[in-house]
Amino acid sequence: MASRPLNDDEVLNEMNKMVAFIKQEAMEKAREIRVKADEEFAIEKAKLVKQEQQAIDAQYEKKRKQAEVTQKIAQSTLTNKSRLKLLHRREEHLQDLFSSSRAAVVALSKDEGRYVQFLEGVIVQGYLRVLESNVTVHARKCDVEVAQQAAANAAETYKQVSGRDVSFTVEGTLSDEGAGGVKLVSGSKRITLDNTLDERLRLLEDRMLPEIRHDLFGANSNRKFYT
Repeated sequence: MASRPLNDDEVLNEMNKMVAFIKQEAMEKAREIRVKADEEFAIEKAKLVKQEQQAIDAQYEKKRKQAEVTQKIAQSTLTNKSRLKLLHRREEHLQDLFSSSRAAVVALSKDEGRYVQFLEGVIVQGYLRVLESNVTVHARKCDVEVAQQAAANAAETYKQVSGRDVSFTVEGTLSDEGAGGVKLVSGSKRITLDNTLDERLRLLEDRMLPEIRHDLFGANSNRKFYT
């Protein structure tokens, strides 16, 4: 049976069907595009939000670390200032103690009886260490007379102890600004013994300083070993 041509109504109906199909396909395609665009937008938005959050977190962490460093520097500076202030006060206290010791030493040189006895003792020690027949005794200008007496008495003691004679010369070459005492120089000039009160006090301070610090201020927590 041969097909007949479509009439106008049938053509219109087919056209409407095609338009409806195309429209439906277009709507489906548009929906898919919209859904995909929404998904891509959500992903991009989440990505941007995450990046921004990471940037904010990094900036916050940087500022936090800077604040910690600043706080540590301030704390360290304050600790160092306090420590230096404490050390300065301790040093002042030690210097006051040494000044008192020096005053006591100076007082010794003004007590002629005790001073002559002291000079005899240190000169005898010097004679015994030098062990030479000629010794020069250097004293303060103001002590030449008492040094002569002390050196003579010391020579007698030296002979009793060692069985040797010693001749001496006393010279007033030491400064009167010193606390007193004497220096001995052997006749060969190879040996010099400093038995001045200033030197003895200095040696005593150096030797006793760790013990004095410990007695006055206690053990130093920063040191593991003590001598």
